Amino acid sequence: MIAIYPGSFDPITLGHLDIIRRSSRLFEQVIVAVLGNPNKVPLFTVQQRLAQIRLTTKHLPNVEVDSFNGLTVNYANVRQAQVLIRGLRAVSDFEIELQMAHTNKTLSTQIETVFLATSNEYSFLSSSVVKEIAKFGGSVDHLVPPHIALDIYQCYNQNSPALSPITTATIISPKSIPMDSQG
Repeated sequence: MIAIYPGSFDPITLGHLDIIRRSSRLFEQVIVAVLGNPNKVPLFTVQQRLAQIRLTTKHLPNVEVDSFNGLTVNYANVRQAQVLIRGLRAVSDFEIELQMAHTNKTLSTQIETVFLATSNEYSFLSSSVVKEIAKFGGSVDHLVPPHIALDIYQCYNQNSPALSPITTATIISPKSIPMDSQG
């Protein structure tokens, strides 16, 4: 059985990788399908994301990485996939994902959507969270694979915060400044 895990993966996170690993144990073949979404301004090009995901999943022999444009169900039909994989982090995800699954079912009755609950340690994690943290100089080393963290830091022209010394400004209280005799 062929399953497709579609998404923008900009960037791929440890939460995405958890879903990929678990899916690879459930299905004969898993295709991680990177969507080129014209409505989003990505951090990485589709080609960069494909390379990042291939490097990250190379140890999983039944995982393929590809890209597509258009409707996911059309891509699934072309690839002869029977299943779409979707990760769920919270109840709010379920509402959106259920609506999408019902919509996809109206477009192709041959394709089922399988929801996998995200592992607890990744329930807060999204690509948007990773980008927001990195944009403001925070460390994302614990949220994405090491090579992707380096790519992210390069995008924001930063070194890894984990490798950078922390600097703080010295705050001087007006009470600690000696006043001269002129007052």
